[in-house]
Amino acid sequence: MTSTEAAAIALKDHAALWSMGEIRASDVVNAACDALVAGLDTPGLRILAACTRAEADYDVHDLLPAALDELGLTFYPIASEAGKGAAARALARRMLAGELTPREFTFRIHQRYGHELPLTERLAELDDEYDVLEYDDRTVDQVDTEVTTEARRLVTHPTVPAEPTDTPS
Repeated sequence: MTSTEAAAIALKDHAALWSMGEIRASDVVNAACDALVAGLDTPGLRILAACTRAEADYDVHDLLPAALDELGLTFYPIASEAGKGAAARALARRMLAGELTPREFTFRIHQRYGHELPLTERLAELDDEYDVLEYDDRTVDQVDTEVTTEARRLVTHPTVPAEPTDTPS
């Protein structure tokens, strides 16, 4: 993977995590700066990267969709089903990169989406399993292994399901 591809994935992940309330707007601005340094360059990305920390909370909402569009990346509306899936994949990438433990990953997924998101239902169940390990014959390592398998499944899932655009008649 080239540095520009990695930067595009990181920016997309930051956008998804921000739209789901997982990270701050200033983190998105930092990812935009990193994308510029990696070689991605569009007018919207430059404007986004130029935001100060004080401006980020106010301006990212307006600037991010255009910057992503110029790069051919999808912006998921805040709290959308597709955005939830993109954020779950971003968290899975963070876990696989060692930024989150398997337990932290399942806790965040379970806390944010409960058992309501089909894409992450198994992860919510695994979070429950961590809570009852002392009463079960499974070990933390066994659950961690299953969480890692689920994280890999999420990351390799090729697309986020599209939002329905019209109501059935």
